[in-house]
This record gives sequence, C-alpha cells and structure tokens, in this order.
Amino acid sequence: MTTDSDSSTIGREAATSRGGGLRREVAVLCATEITTWGALFYALPVAASTIADDQGWTLPQILGAFTVAQLVAGALGFWVGRHIDRAGPRRIMTLGSVLGAGALVAVAMSGSLVTLYAAWIVGGAAMSATLYAPAFAAITGWAAGDEHRRLRALTAVTLVAGLASTAFAPLTAWLLGPLGWRGTYLVLAGFVAATAVAHWLGLRAAWPDRDHDEVVGQDSGPDATIDFARADFRLLVAGMTLAGFAVSAVVVNLVPLLTEHGLSVRMAAVVLGVGGVGQVTGRVFYALLSAVTSPATRTWSVLAVVALSTVGLAEIHDPVVIIVVLSFVGGMARGLFTLIQATAVVDRWGTRHYGSRSGILSGATMAAAAIAPWAGASIAVALDGYSTAFWLFAAGAMLGAALATASQPSGRRVRSTAAR
Repeated sequence: MTTDSDSSTIGREAATSRGGGLRREVAVLCATEITTWGALFYALPVAASTIADDQGWTLPQILGAFTVAQLVAGALGFWVGRHIDRAGPRRIMTLGSVLGAGALVAVAMSGSLVTLYAAWIVGGAAMSATLYAPAFAAITGWAAGDEHRRLRALTAVTLVAGLASTAFAPLTAWLLGPLGWRGTYLVLAGFVAATAVAHWLGLRAAWPDRDHDEVVGQDSGPDATIDFARADFRLLVAGMTLAGFAVSAVVVNLVPLLTEHGLSVRMAAVVLGVGGVGQVTGRVFYALLSAVTSPATRTWSVLAVVALSTVGLAEIHDPVVIIVVLSFVGGMARGLFTLIQATAVVDRWGTRHYGSRSGILSGATMAAAAIAPWAGASIAVALDGYSTAFWLFAAGAMLGAALATASQPSGRRVRSTAAR
C-alpha cells in the first residue's frame, strides 16, 4: 500500500528525473527546431525565384503552395497537441520529421503545380508535428512542476531556432548554385531526415501522467475536459490570432513600406535583418520580464511596443538610424511575443491539456501568419499606401492585446502537484 509520504517521494523523484532528462531533450529540440524551421520554412522564399525561372511558374503560384502548407499545419495542430498530451512528443515528432523529409523529396521531384501543392500539403502536416507548437508542448509537459526550468528551456529553444533563417537562408542560396533547386531540396530533405533520428533517439524522457497537473477552479477535477466554446478560451484565441496577424503583416510588408518611403531595396533588407537580430535578443529577456510582470501586464506592454514601433515605421522616413532602431525594438517585441504565445495557456489554466489547447492556439496564429503576406498587401492597396496599412496593423495589435488580456481568469491560480 502506498502512503502519502511515499507518493510525495515518488512525485519528487519523477520531477527530478524529468528535470535531469530535460537537458538532453532541450539540446535535441534546439538542434531539430533550427533544422526543421530552416529547411521546411525559410528555404522556400530563397529558392522560389529559381524554381519559377526553371519551371515557368509564377511566384504567387509557388508561394501559394507554401500558404496551403501553413494552413494544413494549423488545421492539424489540435490533433498533434492532443496526441502529445496523451503519449508525449517522441513518436509524433519523429513521424513529423519523416513526413518532412518525404515532402522535401517530393518537392524536389515536382514536375507540375499539382505535385508541388501535394508535396507541400504533406509538408504542412510535417510542420504541425515539428515546429514550435509540439516542441513547446513537450517542454511544458516535462517541466510542468518547475516554472523556472520551463521558461529557461523555452527561451533556449526559441533562441536557437530564431537563428534558422540566419543559417539556412545563406545555405540554401549557396546550394542553389552548384546543385540547382532540385538538388538543394534533396540535401535539405537529408537534414530533416536526420532530425527524425534525433527525435527518436533523443526524446526518451518518461512522459508524466496526464493528471500530473492540477488547476484550482474550473479545470481542477480529474475528469476535466476542454470546453472550446468557453468564452475565455475564445477570447485568448481571438486576441493572439489578431495580434499574431499584425506582427506577421508588419514583417512581411516592411520592405515594401520602406521602399515606398524612398529607401533602396538593399537598405530596406538591412533594416529587416536588424529586426531579426532584435527578435532573437528580445527572447533573452523573457524570463526576467515574466518574473516581474503579470501575464496581462506583459501582454499589454509587449504588444504596445509592437504597436508604437509599427506607427513609428509608418510615419518616420528619416534619418535611417531611427528607422533601424525602430526595427530593432519592434523585433525585440516580436521575440517576446513568441514566448508570450508559448506560455499563454499555462499562465491561465496550467499545464493540463496544454498540447490540445496550444494546438488550437498555434493553429489559429499559424493560419493568420499564412494569410498575412497576401492580406497585408491587399490592405495596403485598398488603403492606398503601406503607411496607412501599418496604422491598421498597430490597431490590430492593441485590439489583440485587449482581447487576450480579457481572457485572463481573475482570482485563480495554477498549481502543479509536481511542485508541492
């Protein structure tokens, strides 16, 4: 017969075991996230023009396949998250890497738009099981009882993965010369295949029981279920989706805005790159921000910085140094916003059902990011200029902040059995 003391000891030992194993798991996820983001996400914008020139397809046709992939990834997010809640990340992330490698081989073999779109539909399924959402769900499950370790792990993974474009954009461009786009995608498929091995061999820490986390209040019962019709969850999804759209729209439409203001394409690209540096830099400070602010305060403050920097970029045409600073500050806010999204569910309802809830949340934000390039440009055309569109993006960020803040339960706290 197991006593309360025995149960407490077992709980502490399990938490310690998960904590020790997490070092290996985080190292694996750092390596696989930078690879899958680089190969599945950032390579196509670099290779698209080469593919278009070789095949006679238009850039919108090629990038449309990529948009479809992201929509597929968003649609499958809940299923992937629910699987991780129940069984852990090892099998689903390994399967995702296998699908990703196969998808990139299919891209390399594509001879028509039909086969290209089919390949990227599979690629979208791979994204749903390999990018941030499953990695965040894995870390949250393993580190459920240790907030400090969880935030440190999330920060490490996003810092490394944030360098994916820095590593894979030039690598893709370099491979295109000697290998062409087909050979380049075969090499990228090899990289993703290696992540399948890493996921299978490296994500071996014991997965905690589904009931390891307890939320005081609405979700505290052992048979708690997720009610997607609940108002607070709908508010969170709506707020984060709207804010995520605004953030993505600013990034993908920044170069057209700056060239409209008179900057050269090269200088505009430099400004955009500085924003990427800011994005990685901002993530370094998330743990500190989390320690000194409430979820509502940091959501408001970060998105307020997004909005203010967006308005600044819309209205300030020179000197260039001010534009560069605005891009860097806005990038820092975007980097922090990534981690705000990653912790939004835990901040409100604890780690129970995190995978399922975050799967829906990440699916909605990924769909918003997928339509941001087209929608942002369309808004700019409708409003007769990118400056006016950026004012609208700023307003969207603040409305998203308001909705996300309204989703915060009042007078409730989250506690984990692993921590008691």
